[in-house]
Amino acid sequence: MGVNITTPGPSCHSSHCLNSSSSLSFFTTPTMEKANVMEAKDGTLAVASAFTGYQEAVQDRDHKFLSKAVEEAYKGVECGDGGPFGAVVVHNDEIVVSCHNMVLRDTDPTAHAEVTAIREACKKMNQIELSDCEIYTSCEPCPMCFGAIHLSRIKRLVYGAKAEAAIAIGFDDFIADALRGTGFYQKSHLEIKKADGNEAVIAEQVFEKTKAKFTMY
Repeated sequence: MGVNITTPGPSCHSSHCLNSSSSLSFFTTPTMEKANVMEAKDGTLAVASAFTGYQEAVQDRDHKFLSKAVEEAYKGVECGDGGPFGAVVVHNDEIVVSCHNMVLRDTDPTAHAEVTAIREACKKMNQIELSDCEIYTSCEPCPMCFGAIHLSRIKRLVYGAKAEAAIAIGFDDFIADALRGTGFYQKSHLEIKKADGNEAVIAEQVFEKTKAKFTMY
């Protein structure tokens, strides 16, 4: 799903997020005639409604929120905050936060638009999971951002540009692998070692020794 935006981005403001007052989503209407249920490769279900005008309404709604994410992408670059990426968290058809990439401003390689939006939304809603929320991103999320989306329990993701659009101008070429479940772009040169012996035992004991003191969220 993509959105073509040709107008320049909005003016730069001091705030990186604008606040306003991985499961199945069901949309019901009184006159829905039937629904086609399709099983995806990962075993999840998708419901496609045959109700006249239903998909058009969903597309209009998605376009509105995705356009806001694209605006944030422009804004982040104009402000010098980071790369051209934006993200919007939506709850009950209202924008909770609208954010952009903050890597340069915060000197933080993890301050991607999606991660920033999730952090700010959790703070604003005073909760550590966003299962009633959706996230709209200007570009296909990288593995880190997809992981954050998954961990926050966001129920729906809508993204605009494919990862190749970012790759084409020089961004890391592995970002497409997360959502697609592939290793096509993975070219990491990071050395990874699994500890063994006493080191591993000590690390594993942390879980056993703290399980009674820790409440799972």
